[in-house]
Amino acid sequence: MEELVALVEHPRIIGIGESGLDYFYDKSPREVQREGFRRHIRAARAAGLPLAIHARQADEDILAILAEERATGGDFDFLLHCFSSGRALAEQAVAMGGYVSFSGILTFPKSAEIREIARDLPEGRLLLETDSPYLAPAPLRGKRCEPAYVAHTAKVLAEVRGLTQARVEEITTANFFRLFRKAA
Repeated sequence: MEELVALVEHPRIIGIGESGLDYFYDKSPREVQREGFRRHIRAARAAGLPLAIHARQADEDILAILAEERATGGDFDFLLHCFSSGRALAEQAVAMGGYVSFSGILTFPKSAEIREIARDLPEGRLLLETDSPYLAPAPLRGKRCEPAYVAHTAKVLAEVRGLTQARVEEITTANFFRLFRKAA
C-alpha cells in the first residue's frame, strides 16, 4: 500500500483504480479480489484520492466491504465505475457519499433498469464516461468506443432525467471536478 500511495503523488494522477470485484468472469480467487480491493481502498484513503470501483455481479460483497472499510478506517471518496449493477448498490453507495458513473450501457435497449436508476439518483452524484475502447453507446454499438461518444450517453441521461443535454453536461462536469479535486 505504501508503494501505491507514493506512486500517486505524481501531479497528473487524480485517482486510484479501477479496483473492485468481478464475479462474472471469476478469473481470480474471490478472497484475493477482496483483499486487493481493501488494499486499494486503504491506499485511496491514505492518498486522499478517489477510488474508481469495478463491480460486476458482486454487489453484496462490494457493499459489505465499503461499509466495513468506512467503519474501521473512515470515509473516502469513490465512484462506481461503468455502472451496470442493481439499484441497492447505487443507492447505498450514494448514501455513503459515493458517485455513480454511467457508460454507453445506459443507451442500450435492454438497459431500462439502469436508466431508471440514473433517473432517480441525486444529480450531485452522477458522472458519465466512455469506458473506451469498450461499450460504445447506441447508435454506435460494435464500434471501438472513443471519448467523443460520451455525448450519446449524455443525451440519454438528459432524456431520462427530463433535462437538456447542456444541463447534464454542466452537472456531470461539476461532479467530476468535485470528486477529482486534483484535476482542477
